[in-house]
Amino acid sequence: MNQADSEIVTALLRAEGFVPSADETNADIVLLNSCAVRENAEERLGNILTHLKGRKRRCKELVIGVLGCVPQFERERVFSDYPFVDFIVGPDNYRELAGLVAGLREAVARPALLDYDQTETYAGIEPVRAGSISAFLPVMRGCNNHCAFCVVPVTRGRERSVGFERVVAEVAALEKAGFREVTLLGQNVNSWRDAEKELDFAGLLEGVSLAVPSMRIRFTTSHPKDISEALVKVITARPNLCNHIHLPVQSGSSRMLDLMKRGHTREEYLDRIAMIRSYIPEVAITTDLIAGFCTETEKDHRETLSLMEAVGYDTAFMFHYSVRPGTWAARNLPDDVPDTVKKARLQEIIELQNAMSREIFRREIGKTVEVLAEAESKRSESMLMGRTPENRAVVFSRGGFNPGDTLLVKITGATSATLSGEAV
Repeated sequence: MNQADSEIVTALLRAEGFVPSADETNADIVLLNSCAVRENAEERLGNILTHLKGRKRRCKELVIGVLGCVPQFERERVFSDYPFVDFIVGPDNYRELAGLVAGLREAVARPALLDYDQTETYAGIEPVRAGSISAFLPVMRGCNNHCAFCVVPVTRGRERSVGFERVVAEVAALEKAGFREVTLLGQNVNSWRDAEKELDFAGLLEGVSLAVPSMRIRFTTSHPKDISEALVKVITARPNLCNHIHLPVQSGSSRMLDLMKRGHTREEYLDRIAMIRSYIPEVAITTDLIAGFCTETEKDHRETLSLMEAVGYDTAFMFHYSVRPGTWAARNLPDDVPDTVKKARLQEIIELQNAMSREIFRREIGKTVEVLAEAESKRSESMLMGRTPENRAVVFSRGGFNPGDTLLVKITGATSATLSGEAV
């Protein structure tokens, strides 16, 4: 979502005459688009700002702005910790960014544009995209779920959806521009709605799939309590919808899921996994996991490990819990699991997931799979990297193929993260 937002910001600034710098050291303006979902993202922001402090000292004319989720709910801290930052702008205020920068010399105080706009979706703005093969397309913004650990409702506000016709038109424009794949984005993309057309996300997915049959269609992120049988049936029916579902669970313990305000139990989550696999046996399922959430016991942790084994995730995003200011957990629950325990449990989760990923990927050896080539391999120009419909990364000898080509690859090797093979 932050990459998509940065592409929107670039489009808005270019429309007002700003030109992207090819080299950060020559830039007159440096903008940092921040994420507040996890503590380590905020730490990265702080590290980059600390690096920029020296440049600002040497060049007073340098303009530094912080955008996105961190300033939206931590305005005072950003300005107090980094007094050299010139302005901050929240996720709903990017349309005002160019005017703010233009008027910065006349500003009597450091500007802060942080108003919530429950109608803003940035629909109709053509982003300046980083690539030319795969694109991110936000179809909704905000979230109504208020999970105990999550800061998104605080930073991005309530849910609002881009209309059906606008989404289909933007996807069709991507196809015309030569893109081969699009990922529909939402903090909880299952909640997308077009009230006028009485369509839910299953209807949107079907409409987009039919409009651009030559493009691969992906989506993220799904909430377990909202994923529907109708949606899974659409994935089954439409060949250009990828067989990959990211379904964050966070914990395998029903007690923890209740504390996290996730809206489902362990058993209900496993029922949804069974439903998905009854329609799409070869589906790849990925997830998010949190180790050491408030009051987590060793028994709760063991239930997370057993759920991982029961599901058999392809891959997972795995983190230990960090308190997010402004969340329900920060206000109401003790962060009482010691850091050493959090990190030890996280390491167990990582080791188990790596073992499962390695086994799942090894089972692909000998198979011939469809791959969309995305880029040259970082290791060699004679190799390409691409992804299967299940979102598995594949590195293969390029032969006569180029990024953007869809081809068949015979898998000859595997690690816990990557497949390797030969173009057929």
